[in-house]
Amino acid sequence: MNESFTRRHMLGIGLGTAIAGAAGGMAAGAAPLQDSQEVHPMSSHKEFNSYGEELERLLGLHTSPVAVKMLKSEAEIPEGAFRPKKDKNRHYAQCQVFSLSRRDRLTVAMLKDDNWCLGPLLAYGLAEPPKMPAAASQTQYKTFEYGRYIGILTGPLKTAAFEPDLVLIYSDTNQLRNMLLSLKEEERPGVRSNFFSISCAFAITNPILDNEYWINLPDPGEYARALTQPGEMMFSIPAPRLNGFVADLGKFYGESMFANEQMVMESDFEQPDIYRKMFEAWGMEHSR
Repeated sequence: MNESFTRRHMLGIGLGTAIAGAAGGMAAGAAPLQDSQEVHPMSSHKEFNSYGEELERLLGLHTSPVAVKMLKSEAEIPEGAFRPKKDKNRHYAQCQVFSLSRRDRLTVAMLKDDNWCLGPLLAYGLAEPPKMPAAASQTQYKTFEYGRYIGILTGPLKTAAFEPDLVLIYSDTNQLRNMLLSLKEEERPGVRSNFFSISCAFAITNPILDNEYWINLPDPGEYARALTQPGEMMFSIPAPRLNGFVADLGKFYGESMFANEQMVMESDFEQPDIYRKMFEAWGMEHSR
């Protein structure tokens, strides 16, 4: 039997609870290690867990960064992961599953038969593209080769019992700005962005295939069905870049004059040193 809930109701009691106890605490997890910011190849999921802890601490995120792994076989699914069709005879859109992982901290395996939305099936190569003109408009994003993967696995980064291919962060615009400012100068021109549908595709396939950072504006389905909040943006970090990213983010919060600024409307505010020097060179008044 289908159940219907208002957006306000679902936000109040949690998405997983609102959708009829979707997984009942089936998340798989592992205890996080101490924070580590060494830049080196990752060797186990526990290192990723430590980065999840660090990202939540530094950014003050409202929901967990999502660990994302493309599945080549069912053997890669951790014990205890929620499988919607198999466990509850239910179907979800992928954006709803991102929400289950980041809000309700569930580890979820989405195979072809679990899906209730067109975009992920085509983008992740889970269904063969139909030979019809209407399908072309659905594939402006990059796609994985058909049959390469059987599904997608998601879970909260700080407890995920698997090594992800990508980390997906839902942040407000201030947190996004800080993440972007923390990037090295040479990395900034390579940041890609998308402001159109289908965000669950652009946020996964493009960054994994090209090893690039991606910013996505959540599409209407994210808002209407997955409870994405006004002001939230999606930021994708390919796993090979995660250790360096977290190290640079920690450095930014420890050293940058733009980190942790307080909101205040004040004229003649204290200028950073570079401002003073430039204003002085221009013969203008400046702070002392």
